[in-house]
Amino acid sequence: MPITLPETLPAYDVLNKEGVMVMSPERANRQDIRPLRIALLNLMPKKIQTENQFARLIGATPLQINLSLIRMSEHQAKNTAAEHMETFYRPFSEVADSGEKFDGLIITGAPIEHLPFEEVTYWDEMQRVFDWTQTHVHSTFGVCWGGMAMVHHFHGVEKHMLESKAFGCFRHRNLCPTSPYLRGFSDDFVIPVSRWTEVKQPEVDAVPGLTTLLGSDEVGPCLLEDPAHRALYIFNHFEYDRDTLKQEYDRDVANGTPINVPMNYYPQNDPSQPPLNRWRSHAHLLYGNWINEIYQTTHFDLSMIGG
Repeated sequence: MPITLPETLPAYDVLNKEGVMVMSPERANRQDIRPLRIALLNLMPKKIQTENQFARLIGATPLQINLSLIRMSEHQAKNTAAEHMETFYRPFSEVADSGEKFDGLIITGAPIEHLPFEEVTYWDEMQRVFDWTQTHVHSTFGVCWGGMAMVHHFHGVEKHMLESKAFGCFRHRNLCPTSPYLRGFSDDFVIPVSRWTEVKQPEVDAVPGLTTLLGSDEVGPCLLEDPAHRALYIFNHFEYDRDTLKQEYDRDVANGTPINVPMNYYPQNDPSQPPLNRWRSHAHLLYGNWINEIYQTTHFDLSMIGG
């Protein structure tokens, strides 16, 4: 089954050309089923790129999904055209006031990890988002900074600055093979990592109810499950395209920002060679499993979500 997107959203044509099943809202309204309602709270500077990445993953399942795009109410995007934001995004305040509910919500990372949470200009609203998920969202997926912010809000787990940026493709281990979110996962695989901060495993272990599903000896915990808050927190980037790390590396080199060549990313660690995507299959497994778990457990009556 397809993902429902406006035909004028750039992701519609991108995914359609890739063979992902997409459907216009007009066509979806003629389907006699209830599609899943998934929202994306997009905090990344490159909004369109991020839309494409997550829509590609959640649109690859056999279920019909309506994707809604949400932005922070007062924060203005600097890297995406105002027309795009006005056309496709709704401010969180409007969504919250409407009372509508969602089967799933993805909260992306944000390039503000060097700031303490309380110094982020939209932190107060971000906390309202987290609390709102408990009454209006069936399952929430916090990604990178979004995941660290959620686990800090709900459990007080701190993020810690790293001495150098964790940057590249790092090997991770499947720590909970029986988890339905890891169905089909290998024991060992690589995930793109791009962050200046970390959460520490002993501090996660000290919180009752949190379970680490994926972890790395080099870059620490990756995926946490928080059943009490119906949430997953992932600190790394399964959603990245083949060249996303390359774009970040080339940007920093061009700006004169000190940066290491991303580890285990380029063949022979040679930036002149095109990188290979070695994580795509596990990315589709994780997000497909998440969507499947939502489908299996959400209420058919949307008004019952969060009750």
